[in-house]
Amino acid sequence: MTTAVAEHREEGALATLRRGLRMMPEFRRGLPATFALALVATAGRVVVPIAVQQVIDRGLAGPGGPDLDLVRNVVLLCAAVVVLTVVAVYRMNVRLFRTTETALAGLRVRAFRHVHDLSVLHQQTQRRGSLVSRVTSDVDQLSTFMQWGGVLGVVSLGQLIVATVVMAVYSWQLTLVVLLCFVPLAIAVRFFAARLAVVHGVVRERVGDVLAAVSESVVGASTVRAYGIRERTAARLDRAIDRHYRAQVRAQRVTASVFVSGEFVAAVANVAVVVVGVLLGLDGDITPGTLVAFLFLVTLFVSPVQTASEVLNEAQNAVAGFRRVLDVLETEPDVRDPAVADPATARQLPHTPLGVRFEHVTFRYAPGARPALLDVDLEIAPRRRVAIVGETGSGKTTFAKLVTRLMDPSCGRVLLGDDDAGWVPLDRVAFASLRRRVVMVPQDGFLFDATVADNVRYGRPGLSDDDVRAAFEELGLGDWVAGLVDGVATRVGQRGESLSAGERQLVAVARAYVADPDLLVLDEATSAVDPATERRLTHALDRLTDGRTTLTIAHRLSTAERADEVLVVDAGRVVQRGSHAELVDAEGPYARLHASWRRSSAGEPQPAG
Repeated sequence: MTTAVAEHREEGALATLRRGLRMMPEFRRGLPATFALALVATAGRVVVPIAVQQVIDRGLAGPGGPDLDLVRNVVLLCAAVVVLTVVAVYRMNVRLFRTTETALAGLRVRAFRHVHDLSVLHQQTQRRGSLVSRVTSDVDQLSTFMQWGGVLGVVSLGQLIVATVVMAVYSWQLTLVVLLCFVPLAIAVRFFAARLAVVHGVVRERVGDVLAAVSESVVGASTVRAYGIRERTAARLDRAIDRHYRAQVRAQRVTASVFVSGEFVAAVANVAVVVVGVLLGLDGDITPGTLVAFLFLVTLFVSPVQTASEVLNEAQNAVAGFRRVLDVLETEPDVRDPAVADPATARQLPHTPLGVRFEHVTFRYAPGARPALLDVDLEIAPRRRVAIVGETGSGKTTFAKLVTRLMDPSCGRVLLGDDDAGWVPLDRVAFASLRRRVVMVPQDGFLFDATVADNVRYGRPGLSDDDVRAAFEELGLGDWVAGLVDGVATRVGQRGESLSAGERQLVAVARAYVADPDLLVLDEATSAVDPATERRLTHALDRLTDGRTTLTIAHRLSTAERADEVLVVDAGRVVQRGSHAELVDAEGPYARLHASWRRSSAGEPQPAG
């Protein structure tokens, strides 16, 4: 967590709201008219107490006896104002709902896009469920409050102001009595608000914990069944739910304290007004109608205070969620699109075959951690097929992520281009240019819950189904796709689970093929497929990589045998470089890796250690 985020955890509700309103221009634009309607709505509520006072003091107890015309006129005027109030309340609700939904939809979109702007490294340090909860349940909580508590809060605030003004006009003495009764509660509310902010912050975190536990258990359902760990997984989820339950109970205890305090002070205020009002009436300082009207006004004044506990509870819950959403939005991406961050310096990749240059590149996944890559300095010529080999944890995948700028080096530079057109630092390349010219095919071959054709079209939107079929034919996969139930219209299921791992990779290869990149980065997936699918994949990959600069993270060294060049990575360093023929005959790690792979492929026992 950054220092800024940690500081935001300690800020007050008003500071959070001010910070959020700066990011919600749609909501700010709708506020003035909404408040104006709220004032009209609340002003209408004081008409009844005023009408009661006029009817009692002038209509029924006037010096000339009862004045029924005055009573009729007051009642009709009161009815008209009540109708106007109803219309104002309706319009206020409609405006507030429309404004909040527009603003929150914009907030949700910005939060979702910002999550995708964060680097892969940052996303890996966050729990997926927690990130999802910030874009979904935390925004939903804010929406609920703004459409319910927001309406109630706006009306209550207006009602409180108008009631206080009219009370002061009728009797400053009784108004002072009411205000003095509520001074202790006003002081206590500051304490309760701070306490509610803390407990509801914990509640929102526990919601994220529950979502994380649920999502992991659902995504990993096959692993849970395979290892018979349903009880352990259920116990983990139960603990998350129990922590959420306990956090909610603690929050409700504080809420109950606020509610009880409001009820007690409201009762004291009513009693004080009756006692002091009667004494003033006996001295002739106020009329009977004024006292009755004042009691109505006290009810209008007290009502918002009595509902304040519920509003305060929902407000602090919403603010806690709002703070989590804003913390995501204010997290600076460590890999930024220069076209957005600094358009004047953003560059396009040259329209030539792309080579790769590493200039003394070092990368650490965390400050002070062991380097995943250390002082890598090399150049790869355009249109070369290069295999990157090494033991697990040697730095192969890090190499690939730096080339595709999923992460930036801790030290040094990565550049793309060639000697004729020039070399462009990767951190200056606009993302639109980079993603159009450089494509990575990950090992898992992730697919979206759509058809085969739809998944291929992610590589180039706008392709027809016939274009997709033609792409599979060109890759030598026409017979495979024709054998699917509905051909390219076959649905692949969530995460592509209706297809085998190898079949998912075939679709991923077709997606990369239609994207037509100049630089291709492959995390080879042939190590986990059956022989028949491996033959299809190998043929398709040969067609895909033909004429392109290709970096392949080679798990099977048969890939290295077919490459133009091999890079051997060990403990974050490139320790060998050359063709397969050169390296396999030289003393070094590649020869040992190749011999070990050959023994493993032949089924021979490997030497201990």
